[in-house]
Amino acid sequence: MARIGWIGTGVMGKPMANHLLDAGHSLTVFTRTKNKAEDLIEKGAIWANSPAEAAKNAEFVCIMVGFPNEVNEVVLGSKGVINTIESGAILIDFTTSKPSLAIKIAGALRPKGVFCLDAPVSGGDVGSRNATLSIMVGGDKDTFNRAKPLLEKLGKTIIFQGKPGSGQHTKMCNQIQIAGTMIGMVEALIYGAKAGLNLKTMLRSISGGAAGCWSLNNLAPRILKGDMKPGFFVNHFVKDMGIALEEAKKMKISLPGLSLVHQLYVSVQAIGAGHKGTQALYLALQRMAGIDK
Repeated sequence: MARIGWIGTGVMGKPMANHLLDAGHSLTVFTRTKNKAEDLIEKGAIWANSPAEAAKNAEFVCIMVGFPNEVNEVVLGSKGVINTIESGAILIDFTTSKPSLAIKIAGALRPKGVFCLDAPVSGGDVGSRNATLSIMVGGDKDTFNRAKPLLEKLGKTIIFQGKPGSGQHTKMCNQIQIAGTMIGMVEALIYGAKAGLNLKTMLRSISGGAAGCWSLNNLAPRILKGDMKPGFFVNHFVKDMGIALEEAKKMKISLPGLSLVHQLYVSVQAIGAGHKGTQALYLALQRMAGIDK
């Protein structure tokens, strides 16, 4: 059983950390708001007062926070992991972040004898709770092989993508695809509502055909119930799409579909729904269509 330092216990991070506790690993946990880690502490996790303290004596240090600046701070900041992590340890960043930051962190920790994996995940709150996440991994292949038994406690589709930053680039591909399916799913519901269809009946038909996808199966039913609780925050999705557009600009490629969906999600933030789930895109398009509910 491994000694693991875990940083971040939000919607995704807490259930992931819980799976590792259930597997018998020793967990030292840090998150900005301690009460979000109370369940884990009650199950045997040890509380740390800083990222540096969580990383001390750890064989693996796992990070699942919200934004690239937070990753930078918990790893490279004055109280960051870099100050205490030991030679031979493996740092795994599950956060969806910038490929350039993954490369920067790997370069900063390499002289300390520390191995790094950028390993963003897909599958939302359902995947994190059920340990069925898709994990896309960049870094060193031997390090990936060492970490794989731990990753297998968290996900079902675990694939090595290549050099540092490759996991993050793969996640950008994932988010570009999701952006397209989200706008399609929401517009189908808007159209169906305007046409006077029974939306539940309509979904039964189209989800079994070529239109079937994760968003349709998992998020459309939540929309019909008026459930906008986050499995994945709008604010985080806007961040992810922004990273993808930034990387696309560097590569001199145009992604007009992604640009459109990004702007529509910014409108979701504008109506005060940034802390709701990504299905809250329906709220913005609902207003545009003049649908009351």
